[in-house]
Amino acid sequence: MSKIVPAGLERRVKHKLAKGRSALANYLVSGSVRGFQVKHCADFSNFVFRQGGRQDSGFPDRWRVDDQFIIDEPARLAVVIHCFYEDLLPELFSCLHNIPIDFDLFLTNASGKQIEIPTDLERMGHAVVVDVENRGRDIFPLVQLVNSGALDPYELVLKMHTKKSPWREAHTELAGSGATWNDQFLDGLVGTAQRPIDILNAFAADSSIGLVTADESIVGSEFWGGDQRISEELLRRLEMSLDHDRLRFASGSMYWIRGFLLQGLRAMNLQRADFDEESGQVDGTTAHALERIIGILTEEAGLSLAEISDLAVLSVDSSYDTEGYLRFGREAPRSARAQIVPFYLPQFHDSPQNNRWWGDGFTEWTNVTSAIPGYRGHYQPKIPTDLGFYDLALDSVRQKQADLAKAHGIAGFMYYYYWFSGERLLNLPIEKMRASDVDMPYSIMWANENWTRRWDGRSQDILIGQDYSRIPAEDFIDDIMEFLSDPRYMRVDGKALISVYRPGQMKNFPDVVSTWRKRAREAGVGELFVLAVAVADEFDGVGADVTSLGLDGTLQFPPHNLPWVAGPATDVGLDQRWRGNFMSYPATVDASLAMTGELSNQNYPGAMVTFDNTARRQWKADTWYGSNPYTFHRWVMGLISAVLPREPKDRLVFINAWNEWAEGAILEPTTRFGRTYLLAIRDAVWC
Repeated sequence: MSKIVPAGLERRVKHKLAKGRSALANYLVSGSVRGFQVKHCADFSNFVFRQGGRQDSGFPDRWRVDDQFIIDEPARLAVVIHCFYEDLLPELFSCLHNIPIDFDLFLTNASGKQIEIPTDLERMGHAVVVDVENRGRDIFPLVQLVNSGALDPYELVLKMHTKKSPWREAHTELAGSGATWNDQFLDGLVGTAQRPIDILNAFAADSSIGLVTADESIVGSEFWGGDQRISEELLRRLEMSLDHDRLRFASGSMYWIRGFLLQGLRAMNLQRADFDEESGQVDGTTAHALERIIGILTEEAGLSLAEISDLAVLSVDSSYDTEGYLRFGREAPRSARAQIVPFYLPQFHDSPQNNRWWGDGFTEWTNVTSAIPGYRGHYQPKIPTDLGFYDLALDSVRQKQADLAKAHGIAGFMYYYYWFSGERLLNLPIEKMRASDVDMPYSIMWANENWTRRWDGRSQDILIGQDYSRIPAEDFIDDIMEFLSDPRYMRVDGKALISVYRPGQMKNFPDVVSTWRKRAREAGVGELFVLAVAVADEFDGVGADVTSLGLDGTLQFPPHNLPWVAGPATDVGLDQRWRGNFMSYPATVDASLAMTGELSNQNYPGAMVTFDNTARRQWKADTWYGSNPYTFHRWVMGLISAVLPREPKDRLVFINAWNEWAEGAILEPTTRFGRTYLLAIRDAVWC
């Protein structure tokens, strides 16, 4: 046992007194010793308080080793049923005979009774039945399925539950009994063989439909009840604010829905502690708030809510396909509405230059893991899940990245390529890619900016700079010729795709491009498709006149060339040490989408997951507040819509980025967001 000396005792007393003074100050300001008064279990303060360290997974750990969840060939439709009243299950099961395509069934059972799945469901491929606690009604069991990743494979979900709702008869604004309401849903959603066909045809015909429910079920802000404040607190987890007057949601929580809209709930990091204990509540719980939030998130994602009667207008359109529902069949071919190309950072391996400049063993992970939060709920440090802290010296990592990307509709990567007067830097990953048999298209962006200690590409504190007088820029094409000749290299209309980050640095750039084209032809590579990155003049951009420079067009690289609109800095509890820029992600999205009407066919749009370089600059960072998978989906979907009128070869959309971990632009799965940004792309791009 250690001995307590007077000096040590004094330190302990001072520490306790300091904590007491802080707690008292917090209590006087907010009514809570933590500094923020908690009124409900799902409050944002509770969410913030439990950040850091190993997190609750939000679903039973036993599911990880439950062989029921191994589904080798999932269907494209999942049916999710929550059972509390087991006597109502036969009617629900009977309705499943009307589904015309293959589906997998997930049944969460809070009835306390053993449930047997009928063996005569012709279209059911796989069934999962799990017992769950009676907590959070039908919503928390659904959330647990989402958190586990069990619903990730599915493009559409039919969500149902055993509904009695005895409170309905006493409701002053809603007519009918609970039994009548239940019949209304079953009849409206799966009551006849034709009804699911009509609904599936609608989803196939109109990519903007997000949710379809029974008639007279979509309601508005008059039904906030006691759920408004809880919803506001929950949405803060997604860095979203609440517009109290714009509520539209599917009351009753039974509907057909695009899978992404449920899969995205993974980003809210919901767990058991967020849900109220059951005591017969009819309002004012996390489950009731999430029922409303699903409607809010549907519209935030750029999608719409519809009732059955709203679908009739689609069927009279001359292009309406009465067999569109087959698009969701298990073996139906998928096609991409556009080519999605994320930027790819190769700085995740040991390199002699980084060892010299930053110390032995430095990779981008060194920066990433050093970050600390700059405001309440700020996701820092950002931690990988599926791929871990990988080393790009390994081909196995590139294979896993390729598998993940292709499964979510990514057409190929655009590697940042670093070439300084004949010297390659961070070249190992692309050279390994060239030498491997990894089946993944790729292209190159010459990231011809200075490397600085400030990580900003400017002209101060230069580690290595561009010097076109030593080795002419014309020779760059010779350096990358081996990659251009790779059959996997991306081409546009048969031309090898190259982009240049800062073309304005080269005063003779038209001559440079002309030389590149000539040498590529002579080397047997063929024609080039050369794009400039659309950056501001201070970053050596080229402006709008690209043809005179010998270019084929420009590509957008947000946040470059978009308005920097201040975010809600006074509302988020910025750390007092913060000296950086705090910007609004939704404002950037809106500005980008507003510009799509002015896009020429030579301009290729781009979106960003977010931008947050706290890992590199900490208190002087540039941070965009408000990024979440739903807003990102709206952005990507809008950009895809903007390029759809073009020829298929010209439907390119660029994403910042696949793995810019120290700048927050990450499609790869993370502890906070899981795969939700990838799932947003998959939903937006596949048809």
